[in-house]
Amino acid sequence: MSEPRTLRIDIWSDVMCPWCLVGWGNLQRGLEQLAGEIEADIRWHAFELNPDMPAEGEERAAHIARKYGSTPDQSRAVQGRMREAAKTAGVSLDYEGSDPPPEAMMWNTFAAHKLLTWAGEEHDPDKQTELKLALFKAHFNERHNIGEEPVLLDVSESVGLDRAAAEAALASEEIAHKTRAEERAAWDLNISGVPAMIVENKFMIPGAQPPEAYVNALRRVAEKVPG
Repeated sequence: MSEPRTLRIDIWSDVMCPWCLVGWGNLQRGLEQLAGEIEADIRWHAFELNPDMPAEGEERAAHIARKYGSTPDQSRAVQGRMREAAKTAGVSLDYEGSDPPPEAMMWNTFAAHKLLTWAGEEHDPDKQTELKLALFKAHFNERHNIGEEPVLLDVSESVGLDRAAAEAALASEEIAHKTRAEERAAWDLNISGVPAMIVENKFMIPGAQPPEAYVNALRRVAEKVPG
């Protein structure tokens, strides 16, 4: 029996993007179907959906209404569809903390992306993914302010990253420049929305797709790209 083929997948994503979490869940379900055939080497890259978000953040429903011109009823309907899509993908967008729940907020995510850039450079891809998923959890399931440094340091520490090293990364101008370079790379690749997955530096899979779409796309790439 031949060894499974490993494909590199670069994912541009924001840690406050619900469809990014849904896409991740469906990608994992697709990879489960490809077990023994195709494995993934996953790297995460920075994309800010709201780069101008102020430090105080914005309440989520108000933000959606302002940004997309939707009514409260339309906003609730969209969020309901997202929650159902997340459930189908095996992930959760639901608050899981104690009552009363804090407001669902949108935050500035540049500092979180700096941590992910640093983790991708200094640690293996699995550790970067672990940090990414912990940031998703902190935002969606725990409703923490992931724009605040103490929260980011707690999240880093929770996945086994050194707190002092994470603090240095957040203060690093070099890491900031590298994170901005990742954001510019998204535009150079014509990525205007997320999630966006680039397989083997050549083939883009845009948006949150169902598992079968990832299965078919990855198989096509494996056939086209020499192993």
